[in-house]
Amino acid sequence: MRRPFELSLRPCLLATAILLATSSAIAADAVRDYQMPAGPLASTLNRIAAEGGLSLSLDPALAQGRSAHAVQGRYDAAGALRQALQGSGLELVENESGSYSLRPVPSDTLSMSATTISAAQEDPDGPAVGYVATRSRIGTKTDTPILETAKSISVATREQMQDRGVQNIDDAVRYMPGTVASSYGSDTRSDWLRIRGFEPTQFLDGLPMATGVYANPKLDTWDLERVAALRGPASSVYGQTPPGGLLDMTSLRPQAEQASAVQLQAGNYNHKQINFDSTGPLDDEGRFLYRVSGVVRDSNTQIDHIPDKRYNLAPSLTWNIDDDTKLTFLSQFTRDDTGITTQFLPLKGTKYDAPFGDISHHKNLGDPDWENYDRTTWWLGYAFEHRLNDVWQFRQNLRYMKNDLSFDALTPGGYLDTVSDDGTLNRVSTSVNEDLDQFVVDNNFQADFDTGEFKHTVLLGLDHNRMDTSYTSIYGYAVPPTNVVRPIYGQPIVTPDRSTAFYDYRQQIDQTGAYVQDQIALDNWRLTLGGRYDWVHTDTKFRNKGDATTSGTDRQFSGNAALSYIFDNGIAPYLSYSESFQPATGADVSSTESFKPTEGKQWELGVKYQPVGSDTLLTAAVYDLRQENVTVSENVGGVPVSSQTGEVKVTGLELEANSNLTENLKLIGSYTYTDTEVKKGQYAGNRLQLIPRNAASLWADYTWHAGMLNGFGVGYGVRYVGDTYGDQANTFDGYAGSYTVYDAAVHYDLGKLDSSLNGTSVAVNATNLFNKDYISTCDGYYCYYGDQRKVVASVTYKW
Repeated sequence: MRRPFELSLRPCLLATAILLATSSAIAADAVRDYQMPAGPLASTLNRIAAEGGLSLSLDPALAQGRSAHAVQGRYDAAGALRQALQGSGLELVENESGSYSLRPVPSDTLSMSATTISAAQEDPDGPAVGYVATRSRIGTKTDTPILETAKSISVATREQMQDRGVQNIDDAVRYMPGTVASSYGSDTRSDWLRIRGFEPTQFLDGLPMATGVYANPKLDTWDLERVAALRGPASSVYGQTPPGGLLDMTSLRPQAEQASAVQLQAGNYNHKQINFDSTGPLDDEGRFLYRVSGVVRDSNTQIDHIPDKRYNLAPSLTWNIDDDTKLTFLSQFTRDDTGITTQFLPLKGTKYDAPFGDISHHKNLGDPDWENYDRTTWWLGYAFEHRLNDVWQFRQNLRYMKNDLSFDALTPGGYLDTVSDDGTLNRVSTSVNEDLDQFVVDNNFQADFDTGEFKHTVLLGLDHNRMDTSYTSIYGYAVPPTNVVRPIYGQPIVTPDRSTAFYDYRQQIDQTGAYVQDQIALDNWRLTLGGRYDWVHTDTKFRNKGDATTSGTDRQFSGNAALSYIFDNGIAPYLSYSESFQPATGADVSSTESFKPTEGKQWELGVKYQPVGSDTLLTAAVYDLRQENVTVSENVGGVPVSSQTGEVKVTGLELEANSNLTENLKLIGSYTYTDTEVKKGQYAGNRLQLIPRNAASLWADYTWHAGMLNGFGVGYGVRYVGDTYGDQANTFDGYAGSYTVYDAAVHYDLGKLDSSLNGTSVAVNATNLFNKDYISTCDGYYCYYGDQRKVVASVTYKW
């Protein structure tokens, strides 16, 4: 008999769920969505049987000391039981009565079973269990356990991103060590990221994405399976990348099991969004698989009169040509209508007191009647793989991407005297048109073979990246002023003629790289050696300089070496050396000068620990990183001007924990210490811009799977970011203090309340829960407010 408290609590939970979102009753289905981490065998099996309505006879002696395999995906109850039993040495038996029992796997099939299980390990391009990814391609371009990769790698899994209510890449990496997100506060246009002091190159499905001055893709995390960060130089495999590292996002891909989901969101700032995803086979043989996901958003922002509208569609198709050959087409279309939410606020009224008071977080100091920001991004590509024989396999990834941007914006045009004591603000206009076309292809052969006691995984590759950029930027200085207290809209603003453009050029960059890598295993030792040679040719035509042209070719070899030892208890210390090479993109104002390529070198000493039988990965690393010819940007009189320092040194310590700690508790945590110093040039001795010395974060999610709270979960996170300088000179005008913000979530699986609601769940996510008022960055001329509180309620139905 239920206790009175339990009887009263369940209706309360239902009432809470109704307040969070509206849901409709859905017919029960024998197939359910499971997201169960590895854990004690007996409790996992009993839970699956109870929820699936199966009769299971379980001998405690058989299950004692055994662990259940993770169960993730859509299964009927019997299928989920069989998935949990993988690797346990036991198998499921259906009795004549319809009940189920367990028995030991016959000894003559045990070795075959073990081989099958090994082959069915985590797909580095597919779902991970809970918060812990165990395999990734980001470090080596091969399917390698993260434990055995002698580099610093972090992975935000889809489940982690969904639990935290992640909306963009900035959100996805907030809890990773060595990573700074939202450097300029809330911005619907771009993700402002730093890894180990430098802006990372962003990759999608192993290929670099086209980036320009402003026309940078802003991916929607709903379309992604995982977001991985590789910290440290990686040019020996990826070519032109910064020394701090790179991000590689993995697109959702077609799955063999039919599954669909629809999510409705509503939140403050009049946020309304629909997410959808569907995948499965198109034919009975499963030769053709499809997937289509997308996002439709109609929202305001924390800045008055600036919308955040998005229309996104991401279809994909897999053709399983035969057992050894697979071709997956990947595509996406995104249309954005938004504006400048960073606002470029003057120092007076933000950092410094002013007679008119503080400038509001919500004031739009531009003119919504004139300003606009329209971006269209689309791409089409494929991932092809073919196994030639037992040793060799071939992979080719290819993509064509187009990114078109047009915007008109108003920003403050000077320094402290830009705004008067009565709040009158002088402004300049900026009108930009930027079009990017990119074709990129990566071909590689992988060979797995033995030479005596040495096991080799050899990678031979050749890639090519062509990017064509057309960029025009026009500044206007005869713009009517506004008032920071009472903004004035609808004023006559005239865009100057293109002949006055400050920037007006077309640039084509062709990069070709050949690389080789050997991953060598001897007993518990792992040695990786790699090298790459790059050819980069740049042609630039300055249309505002009488079609003057410049061209240049850069050539560079980049290498890496790494050694690690994998102890039987799951501890893996390592030492690595790696190099980076990155030609500059964009163009200077002068048609007779060009930026020099940057070169980086890093030593890293680290240790990883994955306790045997657990679903936990702990990492620690210290590193010494140097880069020459660092390119940075400064605002001079309201005009962005690029310059290069001589040499930068970055040293640091990074700690990270990812764990599905228990059946109920999942957590991620990190601590970062980063010491940056300009070694040569005008600002020698200063800290690097935007990088805090100390940063720490912790997120935990606890979900009940039994008892009166079955299906109910809560998440809570804290993020600390230390003080930063936003200008090279490290002045007080460019100083921003440290801040701590909190995030939270509650969610409830309504199917645990009533079987007629199977597949339906509700959630509420809040970032900056207590609405902390803070400045994220000051650059010596402007200050940028951090993200205000954002609350989003959602209802999700999966079938």
